[in-house]
Amino acid sequence: MITAIVLIKTSVDRIPEIAESIAALDSVSEVFSVTGTYDLIAMVRVKAHDDLADVIPGRISKIPGVEATDTHVAFRTYSQHDLEAAFAIGLDS
Repeated sequence: MITAIVLIKTSVDRIPEIAESIAALDSVSEVFSVTGTYDLIAMVRVKAHDDLADVIPGRISKIPGVEATDTHVAFRTYSQHDLEAAFAIGLDS
C-alpha cells in the first residue's frame, strides 16, 4: 500500500464542500481542514504507484475550487495503533 499526503490549496469560500468531494473519492482515507499555507490535507492510499496519477491530478485536482496540490509520498508509516497492536500480540484481554 502506498500512502501519499496531499496538501491542497482551495477557494476559501468553498472549503467544506471541496473537502467533502475529496473525502468521497475511493482512494482518499481522510481529509483534514487545517491552518497555514494550505487549506486541506488529504491522505491518499493506493495499491500501485501509478494509481497516484489517477487519483491526485486525475480526480482531486479536477474538483472545482481546488487551486493547487503538493504531494508527498510516504516511505514508511509509523502509527501508535501499530505499536499498540504489536505489544498486545500474545496477550489475552
